Amino acid sequence: MAKPRVSAGGGFPAIVYTLRGALRSGAPLEFVRRMRSRNACKTCALGMGGQLGGMVNEAGHFPEFCKKSVQAQAGDMQGAIREAFFRDTPIAALAQLTSAQFERLGRLAFPIVAEAGDTHFRRVGWDEALTRTAGALSATTPGRTFFYSSGRSSNEAAFLLQLVARAYGSPHIHNCSFYCHSASGVALNEVYGSGTASVTLDDLGQADLAIVAGANPASNHPRLITQLIALRKRGGVVIVVNPLRELGLERFRIPSDVRSLALGSTVSDLYLQPHIGGDVALAKALLKAVLGRGAVDDAFVEAHTAGWDAVHADVQAADWDTLVAASGVPRADIEAAASLVARAERGIVAWAMGLTHHAHGVDNVLALTNVALARGWLGKPGAGLLPIRGHSNVQGVGSMGLAPALKEAFAAALEAAYGITVPREPGLDTYGSMLAAERGEIDAALLLGGNLFASNPDREWAGAALRRVPLTVSLTTKLNEGHVHGRGRTALVLPVRARDEEDQATTQESMFNFVRLSEGGRPAIAGELRSEVDVLAELAERVLPAGRFNWGALRSHRTLREGIARVVPGYAAAAAIDETRREFAVAGRTFHDARFATAEGRARFAVTPLPDEPLAAGEFRLMTLRSEGQFNTVVYDEEDLYRGNRRRDVVMMAAEDAARLGVAEGDPVTVESAAGSMRVLVAIAPIRAGNLAMYYPEANALVSRRLDARSRTPAFKSVVVRVRPLASWAEPPPTATQREAGDGV
Repeated sequence: MAKPRVSAGGGFPAIVYTLRGALRSGAPLEFVRRMRSRNACKTCALGMGGQLGGMVNEAGHFPEFCKKSVQAQAGDMQGAIREAFFRDTPIAALAQLTSAQFERLGRLAFPIVAEAGDTHFRRVGWDEALTRTAGALSATTPGRTFFYSSGRSSNEAAFLLQLVARAYGSPHIHNCSFYCHSASGVALNEVYGSGTASVTLDDLGQADLAIVAGANPASNHPRLITQLIALRKRGGVVIVVNPLRELGLERFRIPSDVRSLALGSTVSDLYLQPHIGGDVALAKALLKAVLGRGAVDDAFVEAHTAGWDAVHADVQAADWDTLVAASGVPRADIEAAASLVARAERGIVAWAMGLTHHAHGVDNVLALTNVALARGWLGKPGAGLLPIRGHSNVQGVGSMGLAPALKEAFAAALEAAYGITVPREPGLDTYGSMLAAERGEIDAALLLGGNLFASNPDREWAGAALRRVPLTVSLTTKLNEGHVHGRGRTALVLPVRARDEEDQATTQESMFNFVRLSEGGRPAIAGELRSEVDVLAELAERVLPAGRFNWGALRSHRTLREGIARVVPGYAAAAAIDETRREFAVAGRTFHDARFATAEGRARFAVTPLPDEPLAAGEFRLMTLRSEGQFNTVVYDEEDLYRGNRRRDVVMMAAEDAARLGVAEGDPVTVESAAGSMRVLVAIAPIRAGNLAMYYPEANALVSRRLDARSRTPAFKSVVVRVRPLASWAEPPPTATQREAGDGV
């Protein structure tokens, strides 16, 4: 087993990395100024920056920052890609680059285009780029377009994008959350009538127990680890649920805490390692053990919930041996967890994509919320439910209406404010738009940030589907794989400012439903960078009918915020934020008393059947995951510091599975699934036997297009595979995606 070069997460390596990031930016003093500027963090949705200043969290604590924000800031301060690079580098060569290599190219400084048959991207002027985009939108019908956004953009840009799309007439509007936390939104709307967290950051400071399931905040949300360690210091308890033992979830050194930095801090009291896909069984077993201790909060259940009788009967009827076998967790460990849960008055249940990335992702979340409801951990301070969202403004993008269907109140308010007609029929979601592209039913796609190609399952299929689109228009700060492998027959790539480079203030929303005000700044590079809002407003002027609305007025972020305040539920305070400078919690989202936003005002239990997903002999269940040196699809460092992997083309497996296969650390193997195969090296890891892990997005080549029926989220963390030892390592031939991307097809 490869040993990590560190003995705990965080600590001096994180400090050294920060210093190197400042030096790598080429302007250390400017790097520090940007980190301290009044701008929300570019990465983690935990909430940092805004009017309290950079490196300050929602509670006013300083210093608060993490390696992820350092990586993003240093990346944005790279130099510009020169025009000569595009003249000298054919698309076929770009198709061979890894995500990390794309990231190191630097910032895009001017618009570029590649047309059908082109061997190179070439520089193009803004007027030509927007004329071609507007022409394509005008030449087709709205139903043959789709609009997509990542979580990088501001509330203002997201609100404008969905407004322009709906005024144009397209209902096919969606964002990256459909491939990450859509299952959370569906489940939570069912539980208490709101799709976001029921808690604030302050609630973490009052809880006496936290369950962290299917998440790795040590790598992806390091500042959340600070909160968990503080909880334990108060005498509280942290239970981690993860098939893979993660170094940073066991021990972490907080750089801003001298004692923790020197000695390290224990993060978790109990670490449960279920089988991949064993979450429903584990949650039901935990609830069964809580029932056995007489620890159900009967008064809360009777007064404030619905559906308990059916869940109670279902759990009581469940067989212990079946639950233990399906979960993969020994009964003694489940009973130990139940004892801790039974003693906790105020618990917070938090989860991430380890629960949502399954064909039963909604049930995974519902099964865990049943435990919280049974204990009365909802509707009071210090207790509740917390989906750990990954991108800094992905929740805000959703709040702004970037979704294929709107609630009636939102749609009516949008119509009243802008005089448009909002289609009531739901549009295509992310996966539906990809299917339409595959069928040749999409003529134009506008992509606001992100990497839609690499966010999809089945890389070969995703690339082929997007390359059938006649025109893709990408607004981005840097190039990524999607601009090559997932480009349309004609692809425009337009350079925009990063959020802290905007010349007008913007807002963002954290996963705690807290809205931050960011003041912007100046671009890190010289070039033809434009504001996302400016680009979208100009497209509106060129495409939408004149006279019905002054679309040009929407270049003003203040004007957009006034519209947001009129339209978006809970955002009334946004109208005056330019004067008050007062950041705010979105009204009606969190629940500190037991009155919920369901029709009956009660929180709802839900019966969750065990998934029927047996493995045949010789099969494994594979999950894809991110490294410590990565943010979503962006790879900053090839090494995974906390897992000890020096490269990304590996499959992590338990020592007993390796022995059974007759392979050892570093041996070459082929991993095969229904979607494809990959040649990788074995990495022995502390993972539950029978389960495997590989890095996303590279391993998307193995992820089949299997979805959760209710949330339409692909099952990135439940892929059935086989592993075959290889006699020797050889470079694999180029994939069809690489061949087609390089040939300009």
